[in-house]
Amino acid sequence: MNNLRKHLSTWLIGTAALLFGVSPAWAQVSLGAAAPFAILGGTAVTLTVGSVTVGDVGVFPGSAYTNTGDLVSGAVPPATNAAAVLAHSDFLNAYATLQLESATCTATPGTLAGLTLPPGVYCTDAVAKAGTLILNGPATGVWVFLVPGLGDKGALTATNFSVVMTGGGVPCNVFWVPGGAVTLTTSAFKGNILAGDPINGSITMTGGTLAGRALANVAITMTGATVISCQALSVPPCDCTKYHEWEKDHDKDCKDGKDGKDGKGDKDCKDGHDGKDGHR
Repeated sequence: MNNLRKHLSTWLIGTAALLFGVSPAWAQVSLGAAAPFAILGGTAVTLTVGSVTVGDVGVFPGSAYTNTGDLVSGAVPPATNAAAVLAHSDFLNAYATLQLESATCTATPGTLAGLTLPPGVYCTDAVAKAGTLILNGPATGVWVFLVPGLGDKGALTATNFSVVMTGGGVPCNVFWVPGGAVTLTTSAFKGNILAGDPINGSITMTGGTLAGRALANVAITMTGATVISCQALSVPPCDCTKYHEWEKDHDKDCKDGKDGKDGKGDKDCKDGHDGKDGHR
């Protein structure tokens, strides 16, 4: 009986692993102090007119921060200088950890256009990404895209490329880990970009959007692009159900000449405050 239970227990554990998946090492990777940043550059960050950044901006170990018209909703240097020190270290630790997964990744070369991929670790190449990539999985799903190699061989480039999340998947559970530079042009990109190479790890965005984080060991340059941080993406929408219920009751009260739920229905009706816009 004990042997039967032992074998049954082993079978159940194995079956559960197949059905639900055992959480791999990469699923536990944390960006640590880098998580609050929308943009974190190593040597310099340059933001130009027409760009929008929703989230914090930082630079370390460099200090060159140039903003010629980017609308930043968040903290910027020098206010973020102290936080950027640890953020830079944690970002590079995450970059090194994710790079180790190249030994077990699924080869996915080419433009990635037309593919629908479940959570997992994928190795792609320096071929320019284009078209539409669909990432389908639950809110807990994690996707890692590695571009092995250095310089041009490990570069991540994309033009008119869109990443679409389905099945409940969230952009901030997507990690792009190139061995070289990143160049995005008029693309609707999603995920955390970790350009950690000390020589080629720069990020250049021209037009388009990034829902996630741009983290670079060298420079970041944005021209007419928009970055929305994970913190901004995680803010839950307003639940207006209760307001709409009040609104309906209040409008009816006004028609009936009754005092509404706010205790001022009669006066509101006389003043023309019928509650339809919720502000008057």
